[in-house]
Amino acid sequence: MRRGLRAALVLGLLHVYLAQANFAPHFFDNGVGSTNGNMALFSLPEDTPVGSHVYTLNGTDPEGGPVSYHISFDPSTRSVFSVDPSFGNITLVEELDREKEDEIEAIISISDGLNLVAEKVVILVTDANDEAPRFIQEPYTVLVPENTPAGSSIFKVHAEDKDTGSGGSVTYFLQNLHSSKFTVDRHSGVLRLQAGVTLDYEKSRAHFITVVAKDGGGRLRGADVVFSATATVTINVEDVQDTAPIFVGTPYYGYVYEDTLPGSEVLTVVAIDGDRGKPNRILYRLLNESDGVFAVNETSGAISVLQSPAQLRREVYELHVQVTEVNSPGSPGAQAMVPVTIRIVDLNNHPPTFYGESGPQNKFELSMYEHPPQGEILRGLKITVNDSDQGANAKFNLRLVGPGGIFRVVPQTVLNEAQVTIIVENSAAIDFEKSKLLTFKLLAIEVNTPEKFSSTADIVIQLLDTNDNVPKFTSHYYIARIPENAPGGSNVVAVTAVDPDTGPWGKVQYSIYGTGSDLFLIHPSTGLIYTQPWASLDAEGTSRYNFYVKAEDMDGRYSLAEVFVTLLDVNDHYPQFVQSIQEKTMVLGTSVKIEATDKDAEEPNNLVDYSITRAEPANVFDIDAHTGEIWLKNSIRSLEALHNITPSGDYSWSLQVQAKDRGSPSFSTTALLKIDITDTETLSRGSMAAFLIQTKDNPMKAVGVLAGVMTIVVAITVLISTATFWRNKKSNKVLPVRRVLRRRPSPAPHKVRIEWLKFRRAKAATKFILKEEAPSENCDTSRADTIVPPRAPALPPPPKMVSSTVAQRTVPTVSGSLALQPPQQLPNHKHLGGPVQSSLVSELKQKFEKKSLDNKAYF
Repeated sequence: MRRGLRAALVLGLLHVYLAQANFAPHFFDNGVGSTNGNMALFSLPEDTPVGSHVYTLNGTDPEGGPVSYHISFDPSTRSVFSVDPSFGNITLVEELDREKEDEIEAIISISDGLNLVAEKVVILVTDANDEAPRFIQEPYTVLVPENTPAGSSIFKVHAEDKDTGSGGSVTYFLQNLHSSKFTVDRHSGVLRLQAGVTLDYEKSRAHFITVVAKDGGGRLRGADVVFSATATVTINVEDVQDTAPIFVGTPYYGYVYEDTLPGSEVLTVVAIDGDRGKPNRILYRLLNESDGVFAVNETSGAISVLQSPAQLRREVYELHVQVTEVNSPGSPGAQAMVPVTIRIVDLNNHPPTFYGESGPQNKFELSMYEHPPQGEILRGLKITVNDSDQGANAKFNLRLVGPGGIFRVVPQTVLNEAQVTIIVENSAAIDFEKSKLLTFKLLAIEVNTPEKFSSTADIVIQLLDTNDNVPKFTSHYYIARIPENAPGGSNVVAVTAVDPDTGPWGKVQYSIYGTGSDLFLIHPSTGLIYTQPWASLDAEGTSRYNFYVKAEDMDGRYSLAEVFVTLLDVNDHYPQFVQSIQEKTMVLGTSVKIEATDKDAEEPNNLVDYSITRAEPANVFDIDAHTGEIWLKNSIRSLEALHNITPSGDYSWSLQVQAKDRGSPSFSTTALLKIDITDTETLSRGSMAAFLIQTKDNPMKAVGVLAGVMTIVVAITVLISTATFWRNKKSNKVLPVRRVLRRRPSPAPHKVRIEWLKFRRAKAATKFILKEEAPSENCDTSRADTIVPPRAPALPPPPKMVSSTVAQRTVPTVSGSLALQPPQQLPNHKHLGGPVQSSLVSELKQKFEKKSLDNKAYF
């Protein structure tokens, strides 16, 4: 047995020795700032994201065997980290919060399988700016007296930030600095009343300001952030005792009924402190004890009767109640006084009664101006209503009976007695022009009595007129018509304006003005418009006038109306011909026209009808009565027919033509018309004849045309001669003789176009042909092929007046040229144009000579 124990002991000791021979592993200590080792003095920011690799445990086994790593925490704390057993990588598995836990205790261990080495480490959690400032002791409510001096400190706000460093420093400012009466110290958070600013309880009883607390900023998750918080401070203004007591419900009337018991309350006087924010206690006192008949409660203000009403010797008692404020220390403060009237009344055996200044009265009269201001009191009515009964029997209502909405009565409910006040409700309805007299009934009827006693009083209001209306015309505009031949002072139109006001305010004065009013006058009282005495109206000059009339009362209130006056045309003008004696040339198949104008302004006065009043011989012409066109009768188609009608055979007629207007009465004018008749064959015999016929009525036109033709011919001749002379002078050679042969123009066909006596003129340009003769013997043959300019033609002879023995010259158009006609054999007078052309030439010559004589006589 002992041998067995010894053997076991020896075996155990052997095992211990073998175990001690295996050395334990250990961690490396790499010092501060290292991210691997034994986590000595290791710190970690609190904003490190969960799942981050934050550290690596690192150790070794002396025998070089593999090691494993472990980390553990106290069971009462969180397991913040986890470790990879093989590699020692430590990972954050829980969020960090320095404000809740600024350091973490953990046990790290390293094992080689046989030996386990454990160490206790402390990990420091460093701060990040992750906390916003927080105000403490909210909400903030401050009571500040209204007499607090400007610049005084009134409150202090405080905010905390759990962060450290700049992120934990807090500064303060107001959110609406410019609209606030307060300021805040940025470091201490002390609120002050701004300089020069005072509080007023009566204007604003409370102020609300927003204070902002901001930290100094810091890093959070790699960015710079700043946090802030706000808090609202309510500042209640405390009222200060600076106002005297105020009585409520004045005036005070009380009534003691004949059945009232001694000690009964008559009425209560109510007074309040004028400083409503923090009112003081009020004490009541009677200044005159009224022989011990009445007493007032010191605190409630109730007035009581101390004696039986039967013992009272007066009907009315005038009391004076004084109230006094009691300040906080107990000393008396502000005082006020009010009169109280107490009447001794009987039982309900009297209806309400209305009283005037001289006693009971059931009719009240008043005179007042119309349209009084809204809310005005009818002070002329001195009405008092009274019920001599006592208590509830003396309570009655007042009401106005009559047109509604014009007045209202105050008060509407009366106890015992009251002064009746009537107030204007609708000023527009109080109109003198609508009703000069307003009548109402003032009704007083008891409320809580079975008898319902009542009484009435008549209210008669006599309205007085005011100038509240503007004169108004019966129309906005007036239209008048007057003949243009109306004499001066004629009536045109009467305007009327009405002013509803009475007396001098209703009198209207009329006046007239405007650019078209010069020829008119208006009667200032009647409004009758008439023409000026010197006015001469003319519809042809101005046919319409418009101007304004003004109606004005004595205070200058006025209105306007517009007047339109139209002049009626009168047939006062005769038709007028351009000339009283006219000469016309008529071509067979055409017509001539005469025209007369009538200066009247309107139809039918200015419409003219034409007629032939006398013709020698008659029955040759027809006339259009409307246009004035005259033509031969259809039966006359040739000059031979005319020759058979007129014995003289001169183809000339004298007509007396009448122009007559269509007015009433009608006016007419006559003119003498001389008509020369020709045909198209006579006109086609020569352009000169046509020209003379066209200019027969205007001989000066013919003279001007002939003078112009002569001037152009002379100018062309001079230019051609001058050019030829200078060219020959420069060549300085003997020029070959050239003969100028004029080719006889071929006779142009006669074409006649009748279009209001316009005829086609034949072209008169003369064509020249140069024929070169044989050169002389002494001529230089060496220059035979040289081109020699032709010699200048001789100047044409000056033009002469056209006569029956001289050949005609052609009158060209503006674009044509002038040339002498080749010499022809002079024909007899018949071939030159016949009797028509000769007579026209003779007549034209006579008129020209007469015109020349007249001009000489003038000069």
